[in-house]
Amino acid sequence: MQDVLAVLGGYVLGSLPFAYWVPRLFRGEDIREKGSGNVGASNVFRVYGRSLGIPVALLDLAKGFAAASLGLWVGGALIGVLAGAAAMLGHARPVFLRFEKGGKMAATAGGATFALAPLVAICCVGIWLLTFALTRYASVATIATAVGLVVLVVVLGYPWPIVAFGVAGAVAVIAMHRANIRRLLAGTEHRFRLRRPRRA
Repeated sequence: MQDVLAVLGGYVLGSLPFAYWVPRLFRGEDIREKGSGNVGASNVFRVYGRSLGIPVALLDLAKGFAAASLGLWVGGALIGVLAGAAAMLGHARPVFLRFEKGGKMAATAGGATFALAPLVAICCVGIWLLTFALTRYASVATIATAVGLVVLVVVLGYPWPIVAFGVAGAVAVIAMHRANIRRLLAGTEHRFRLRRPRRA
């Protein structure tokens, strides 16, 4: 019973739509009507810059970390993986937004990875930062990190539940970026600028 509650708790944690709540609280605006319409940290960053984008990203990381940590504490690696996966599902289809489309799970998956495989998570942060610095595409950085996650959990010999989490999580994150991949191929994907243009 505790295992089930931990997984359900992971889903509830993942459902906390910080990308929706933070702009609502500080700007009085609905992020679903801005930018790409995605309820995720990248869209918040794109629309509002670092002042809101960074806090949302950290909160999304934290909920994935909390969910997976709860699962690990209750039932070990397998329940940690299931709770982390549930948090990712909650982020994608949050109960607090009536199961409407949420975010693309990347930050929440990253938080869960920090709890399940800290060394891999640190390496993945490095992959994301390097790829983003070279390309300025958040989507490319995220996809590269998802692939790196799979390679790292296999090469470093993690237990099968964490390997399964890495593979399934990477597939889910890449699948959620299908539209980004199409825009990349078409040359229309949004590319982040080093500095936001000044308003006249």
